[in-house]
Amino acid sequence: MRKARWTMAVLILATGTAYAQAEQGEPASGLKGTGKYGTAGCGLGSLAFGDQKGGIQIIAATLNGTGGNQTFGITSGTSNCGEATVGVSGTKVFIEGNREALSKDAARGSGETIDTLTVLAGCKDSKVVGATLQKRFSELFPGGESTPAEKVSDAVIGRLRAEPSLACGAIG
Repeated sequence: MRKARWTMAVLILATGTAYAQAEQGEPASGLKGTGKYGTAGCGLGSLAFGDQKGGIQIIAATLNGTGGNQTFGITSGTSNCGEATVGVSGTKVFIEGNREALSKDAARGSGETIDTLTVLAGCKDSKVVGATLQKRFSELFPGGESTPAEKVSDAVIGRLRAEPSLACGAIG
């Protein structure tokens, strides 16, 4: 447990330092926060590995998932999750990058990924979004984790658009 706290502290400091340097226009030493990222999406993994191709994206995705830093980066605009995460395309990237966690939260009708999705899509109330995703779970996640990520993201965005009561303004 102590080792995990130490690791998280180092990761948080590295992210904060990289973000501060990027804000001041300085190159982040050893980090590649260029606004470009690979298939793993934005987060600490994109800062460390950028948009390199291949198996390195598995490591980047693992690093992105550490302690929810990708979710935090998307909602706060840090960790290489800046302007590329706005509107439909950003919402789609978030859903595809967090499909497994979103599936679990949608089955429950609440959770961190639903809260983040609500903010990204510009919806009014995460409780209503959660209830809608839970009600339509089998339609949105027909094959569980084996459903292609793009199919899930298209279905979720389509459902958020189709429900006027959700008022998801960012995805029009």
